[in-house]
Amino acid sequence: MKVTIVGTGYVGLVTGACFAEIGNDVFCVDVDPRKIEILNNGGVPIHEPGLQEMLARTRAAGRIQFSTDVKASVEHGEIQFIAVGTPPDEDGSADLQYVLGAARNIGRYSNGFKVIVDKSTMPVGTALQVKSVVEEELKARGLEGAGKHGFSVVSNPEFLKEGAAVDDFMRPDRIVIGIDDEAGNFAREKMKRLYAPFNRNHERTLYMDVRSAEFTKYAANAMLATRISFMNDLSNLADTVGADIESVRRGIGSDPRIGYHFLYAGCGYGGSCFPKDVQALAQTARENGYTLRILEAVEAVNSDQKDVLVNKIVKRMGEDLRGRTFAVWGLAFKPNTDDMREASSRRIVEALLQRGATVRAYDPVAHDEAERVFALDLAERPEDMKRMHFVKTQQDALTGADALVIVTEWKEFKSPDFGHLKSALKTPVIFDGRNLYEPEAMAELGIDYYAIGRPHVELDRNGSRI
Repeated sequence: MKVTIVGTGYVGLVTGACFAEIGNDVFCVDVDPRKIEILNNGGVPIHEPGLQEMLARTRAAGRIQFSTDVKASVEHGEIQFIAVGTPPDEDGSADLQYVLGAARNIGRYSNGFKVIVDKSTMPVGTALQVKSVVEEELKARGLEGAGKHGFSVVSNPEFLKEGAAVDDFMRPDRIVIGIDDEAGNFAREKMKRLYAPFNRNHERTLYMDVRSAEFTKYAANAMLATRISFMNDLSNLADTVGADIESVRRGIGSDPRIGYHFLYAGCGYGGSCFPKDVQALAQTARENGYTLRILEAVEAVNSDQKDVLVNKIVKRMGEDLRGRTFAVWGLAFKPNTDDMREASSRRIVEALLQRGATVRAYDPVAHDEAERVFALDLAERPEDMKRMHFVKTQQDALTGADALVIVTEWKEFKSPDFGHLKSALKTPVIFDGRNLYEPEAMAELGIDYYAIGRPHVELDRNGSRI
């Protein structure tokens, strides 16, 4: 099938590559010539495991192309996926200017019946706005109505995890498709045919009305964010009452009604989805005269959680951190990505710098993106930026540092050489924002270890807990 993907960001690239991988003829369009140049030269503007290799295969087979030619992209695809950004507006609502701009272009250049698929995360009611904009453009061309230049708007939200997006797309646990307009049967058949290869083992597609499909994406991310904030809130209470949040996690996660997913306490969630989608859903509620009280608490807890690790550092080392150097392991908001959007590291590092500390930071993938982001964040604080150093290895980060701060749970941080770590640090202190190690084991190694919602263990000369 001929498929057009509007937008070559995270969702658009993964969607385009995966559809091309199973044999479709895919045209990816973007208004950013820099991105298109990178893609046409064999590069990938984002880090996502497996994506570059898939793009290389499909490009070599002639099944995917990249261009800034909007007219050609509309003419190419019988199915038009809108996968552009929906950044948060000032009030937290999703900014739909890029979505509606893409819809306008489809109406402006449509050369036949189009199935228009909203792939980006869009608020309830967006499909109706897309439909209105396309009708407007067709009317201006004298082509309104059904027939050759008719169209159908479908909601097909993505459920991709950064760092595992390719596998999530190729092996989906569900495919949500919302269809409810007068051309729905035609669109349903097109979408059924497009997704048929993903349903061979068993049917994964859930058909519903458009508004429910739009709502489902927000509800899914809101639920996951809620689990994270709930555990983070409990972790802070565990610190106060002397419980171990890891034991609590195992105790409640073993209940099949609860499960273990997204029950890890840490220093807050980030990325392009959870913060934006929680805010957008809460704003949708407010616009409709309702308050999602749980979600507003979820957002507040997450914001506060990004300060918890800094508070532990200040309690242990003092408010004035001038003359102190901290090694920071991990800058991306999660492993297997270079995404720095809403990353906890940004709040933590900035707080250390504001207190006069020097930071030596390492991330195995997000190095370049982190440098760019911090240069913007600290543009008006050049003195702080002078004390921010990006290094090439985790060992380099430790050199001359007074303590280690772990912010992202990259695999290579899970089993370091603790002997080298101790000798490299001025003082053997670790502040762990992802609970990678066991407190008692760290105490036995002579490391002063502070985690999230876990006990701080001290041993006497006989190796017994104090």
